[in-house]
Amino acid sequence: MTLIDSKGRLLGKVSILDVAAALIILMVLFGIFLYPGTSGSVAQVGATTKPVEVDVMVRGLTSSDPDELFQSIQNSETTNIIIRNQPYGQVRIKEVRRLPRSTVVPQPDGSVIALPDPRPELNYTIDMLITLEGDAQITSTGPVFGNSKVKVGSPIELDGDLYNFNTSTVGVRVLEDS
Repeated sequence: MTLIDSKGRLLGKVSILDVAAALIILMVLFGIFLYPGTSGSVAQVGATTKPVEVDVMVRGLTSSDPDELFQSIQNSETTNIIIRNQPYGQVRIKEVRRLPRSTVVPQPDGSVIALPDPRPELNYTIDMLITLEGDAQITSTGPVFGNSKVKVGSPIELDGDLYNFNTSTVGVRVLEDS
């Protein structure tokens, strides 16, 4: 009895093509489940982690009680952030500042001055500047929270117990380790 017969079967029972297909399937399964791959995102390769402060501006946020919303955010120690629809996790709320709502009023001499806006509908809106603080990967192209770069203009969604709204990044500062 020969090892391979005229029909390409090993020992007259199993096709060589079937054996080759089974070996390829086993190698693929080994590669997927047993061989350890790299973990983490490409952005994290060769990056260091440093504390980063991010300023976000909230303009014209409508609420039935803006003062209570402001106090809720100000009293919170942390908030969840979502960057470009990618959840990152929690960051610390370092500072919350309420911004005044004003309007430009022309004067008889041709100059203009800014005065508080008297429109009653503005009693239900709030403007704030919120400073967030967290650890980010520092790459050659800037800070990265999770897998998302954070730069001026990046949209960030803040999500807390009583609020969820979108903001825009207006400042990013990389701090030295303390």
